[in-house]
Amino acid sequence: QVQLVESGGGLVQAGGSLRLSCAVTGRTFSNYAMGWFRQAPGKEREFVATISWNGASTYYARSVKGRFTISRDNAKNTVYLQMNSLKPEDTAVYYCAAVSTFYSNINYLSGERSYDYWGQGTQVTVSS
Repeated sequence: QVQLVESGGGLVQAGGSLRLSCAVTGRTFSNYAMGWFRQAPGKEREFVATISWNGASTYYARSVKGRFTISRDNAKNTVYLQMNSLKPEDTAVYYCAAVSTFYSNINYLSGERSYDYWGQGTQVTVSS
């Protein structure tokens, strides 16, 4: 069983930065592509970013491209989401997710149903 635990959320002013972390336990982390999603109040959960098992490929939602960076450290079993130039509309609960795949073309991993495991989420609030 794979377990995912997010951390790093909090309250930040618009224009500020946060780095989210997602620690993974239970299986070989490097076997999994990882994704970040978010859900704002009253809205459906939406894709943010994804990264391939070896970190060679990444893919972003248009709304965050150029501001957010997804990365991973397979030695630490952790995936990160560096969020810069934050906006109030980035306010949401952020979730990490995992799926076992070695495909390098990961654009299809923008869908929730592509993932098998999910964390509990971490709240990010951006004040104006």
